[in-house]
Amino acid sequence: MGDMRKDYLLERSVIVSTKDRKNTSSKKCPFCPGNESMTNPSMLALVAKDGMLQRLQDSDDFFVKGWCVRVFESKNPAVSISPENSYSDLPLYSEPAYGYHYIVVASSKHAETFATLDVEQWGNTLVVIQDRLRWLYTQKGVTYISIFINHGKNAGAVIDHPHVNMISFSNIPPVIEAEAEASYRILNEKGVCPMCQTINAEMGGPRQVLQTEGFVAFCPWAPSHPFEFWISPKKHATVFSKISQKEINDLSLILRSTLGGLSKHIKDLSYNLVFHLSPEKKNSRQIHWHIEIYPLTNSWSGLERGYGIFLNDSSPEKDAEILGAACRKELANLVGIE
Repeated sequence: MGDMRKDYLLERSVIVSTKDRKNTSSKKCPFCPGNESMTNPSMLALVAKDGMLQRLQDSDDFFVKGWCVRVFESKNPAVSISPENSYSDLPLYSEPAYGYHYIVVASSKHAETFATLDVEQWGNTLVVIQDRLRWLYTQKGVTYISIFINHGKNAGAVIDHPHVNMISFSNIPPVIEAEAEASYRILNEKGVCPMCQTINAEMGGPRQVLQTEGFVAFCPWAPSHPFEFWISPKKHATVFSKISQKEINDLSLILRSTLGGLSKHIKDLSYNLVFHLSPEKKNSRQIHWHIEIYPLTNSWSGLERGYGIFLNDSSPEKDAEILGAACRKELANLVGIE
């Protein structure tokens, strides 16, 4: 287990781990079918059979074959439930980096990407994420669960095979804590959810990228990255783990359309995709959940890294116009196929 170290002054956390998190020299992909022994055993594997999805799991002497989505504990976890480290006091405060780190392999096909997954496969992946989310929140010491995708070398991807990281924490991450506190304050002062206000302002406006029946994608007013966009439920919603199958299908469609449009407009793109979810354990500081996508087209300068002020060389209005055209075309093709 690594150390979770706090900044001398700021609410900023750093996990310090001496484990080698780089890919191994093996030419085999550990996430590909037939290489299941290279990972920890799966606790859930979806297998399509006779038009139905079976929920299976590996055993000590058996690996599930024919899976379409597979979940297992990371062999190089950022956090761990093994109590190896102790606490230290300020100003050099640290605590054990306690938690669970799961990998959700989103396809059995190595060459697939999240921009080429079919909508049904996106739906299967989201169902598995929901399943793990619910289970993790029943575990002791789990206060928050981060869900994110690293696509491309510049985004921190170690293995090219499409997969999702799920990492639990014993505390709420600073970004989510700040967002939840601000949302709570505005809700108390004005009686309205700030994200609902944002959606009302952005739907149909110059920064809208795409919308489906229940979701809207838009470039934010003050983006930290060129072509950054967010995906949010149109209606007020704070708990992702309880959305219906219909909503999952709709979310899958807009995710596939926007990522497909983005990847066709910008070739060989690296990006991070992160879920901003409410803490689900007796916490009054709730947020309107949403997904944020950060395309990595430029390197950060000293202004961003040193002061937290972002310099963006493109406007979100122009980005939304370009992305919107690409994503609408992608959506039309998907709906036409289905």
